[in-house]
Amino acid sequence: MKLPTEADWQVDTAGWLAGIERVDSPNHDARPARHAIRLIVIHAISLPPGQFGGPAVIDLFTNRLEPTAHPYFAVIAGQRVSAHFFIRRDGSVLQCVSCQERAWHAGISCWQARERCNDFSVGIELEGDDHTDFAPAQYQTLNRLLTVLRRTFPIEAIVGHADIAPGRKTDPGPHFDWMRVAVHPTEI
Repeated sequence: MKLPTEADWQVDTAGWLAGIERVDSPNHDARPARHAIRLIVIHAISLPPGQFGGPAVIDLFTNRLEPTAHPYFAVIAGQRVSAHFFIRRDGSVLQCVSCQERAWHAGISCWQARERCNDFSVGIELEGDDHTDFAPAQYQTLNRLLTVLRRTFPIEAIVGHADIAPGRKTDPGPHFDWMRVAVHPTEI
């Protein structure tokens, strides 16, 4: 798979990244006024749990998940969630929500005494789980994406979902290698 170069990736004024696939999620709303994007939250998701590939994650983000297709889907089918970006195991990336809009990825969350992280963050979902190493292609794409987002927005930190929702979330999990990320959280 040939990825566009960082120079090819530009976030337009509407918040969409040129050169990548777009799959619009209805699960978003307007960011509150005066909430600049300051945070990037990295997540991990696999549907069904522990299985990679297939349309289930995008079906979840677009409210098309068939509850009878897997027992776990019946539990989550009614949830309204999304992320700005989804990076598959092969490194391909999709954008589901404009960066200018608030995606519904963080839930109940807090970062540096600021609650409701969805208000001021961009959410990036990696296809993965707590039990499997992430693919080298995912780190390559993630680093390109982080470079573009840091160039576009006044990002102050890059954190995991577990960092902003401790005790409630574990992702991106113990198999996510922060040392392979272009900007390690402790360097900010």
